[in-house]
Amino acid sequence: MGAREVIRCGVLVIGAGPGGLAAAKGAREAGADRVIILERDTCAGGILNQCIHDGFGLIRYRKQLTGPEYAARAAAEAEEAGAEILTGHQVVRMKRISEDDVIEVIAVSASGLKTFNAGAVVLALGCRERTRGAISIPGSRPAGVFTAGVIQNFVNIRNVMPGHRVVILGSGDVGMIMARRLTLEGASVQVVAEILPEPAGLARNVSQCLYDYGIPILCSHTVSKIIGKRRIEAVEISEIDQNMKPIPGTEQIVECDALVLSVGLIPENEIAETAGVTLDPKTNGTVTDGYMQTDIPGIFSCGNSRRIMDLADFVSEQGELAGHNAVAYLTGSAMKAWDEARSTSMLKGYPVPDTVTCTLCPNGCQVRRIAASGEGEEDRYEGNQCPRGAAFAEQERHAPRRMLTTTVRGSSGKLIPVRTERPIAKEKIFEAMEKLRGLTVDRTEIRCGDTVATVVDADKSAVPVIATADVK
Repeated sequence: MGAREVIRCGVLVIGAGPGGLAAAKGAREAGADRVIILERDTCAGGILNQCIHDGFGLIRYRKQLTGPEYAARAAAEAEEAGAEILTGHQVVRMKRISEDDVIEVIAVSASGLKTFNAGAVVLALGCRERTRGAISIPGSRPAGVFTAGVIQNFVNIRNVMPGHRVVILGSGDVGMIMARRLTLEGASVQVVAEILPEPAGLARNVSQCLYDYGIPILCSHTVSKIIGKRRIEAVEISEIDQNMKPIPGTEQIVECDALVLSVGLIPENEIAETAGVTLDPKTNGTVTDGYMQTDIPGIFSCGNSRRIMDLADFVSEQGELAGHNAVAYLTGSAMKAWDEARSTSMLKGYPVPDTVTCTLCPNGCQVRRIAASGEGEEDRYEGNQCPRGAAFAEQERHAPRRMLTTTVRGSSGKLIPVRTERPIAKEKIFEAMEKLRGLTVDRTEIRCGDTVATVVDADKSAVPVIATADVK
């Protein structure tokens, strides 16, 4: 057997999610001669490709994008900057070779094992979901218990419905978004149970994913038992005490044929461990300094592999900084520190009573209407940082509108992620969904931005439905 080819580069990025794509862009812009991204999936974008809902890009691009749209834009930026994206490459081992002053990375692909020698490496490995085993729910182990990310993949990528009567455990953003998504696809979400005293996700998602669709949420409750033999038949939900233990006598049985777990995320760092990178024993995240560098010189880490972050926008910004600092490490120039205060500014938990959470920008203002107190006076609003917040709150009061994001079938059998070109009246959402569920787009190739259908708004106007990803 001949010697294995060694591929050399200045900066190697592992993972082509939002953090990895931005890191590659940042490294190229900082002057790295060759930047390679290794991605185990068949396309770049990571988990964004199955996140067909909107709400991405408010910070980085000042636009409301869906996950596939954000992924496509980030991948294009990395490639335009000169980064090489190698998909279908699973990294299996990494180590620093001090005598050669390189970091050796071994990856396997369809063409066999490959060796990469890099001056610096950026880990953008993302995270994985906590499973039933991590939270130890008593009861049998029937079919029908899934994590929220798996359900997201089933429904948005594979066109598979997990069940028709669904219970969701955990009120993180993905869990609430999937409660809405399953409802739009015809399932009945019986309840969302949350062990904390308040919802764990954004208040806007409590409002627009649960309240909009009449989905009840029970805080300070958990699933205390799973019932069923071959297939789940019901769950037992109990109130919990201050020690997070079910309170006897508070049990209620909820019939269901699917249980969705949205109970937290864990940084994915098996590859980091092969190089001896120190991990936080509590979170499993990489331990870094303020410049995103781990305790192994030349190995940087960003995004959810370092610490779970709320928004893809912040993952991208941190990744871009890590890419810049990787080049600074190689050139001996000054690095820039990450501001740990950068996090979502939107309210989490229950929406503040008698307010509207504005979703037009990252500020997430809680806007309150002050009714006119006398004749000739007009209602006014407070809490908004700009006039758009007041206009949004007024619209929510009289004629709320929502962006509809869903999928339609292509003639090849693949699902095409789509969205309405603009928000439509909230009361027209189910009517539009009914039309789109029965639609098959008879075209061999779809480009992001193509119009594939139209739906009717409350004023009888036709609203284009556009593809949010390229599909062949």
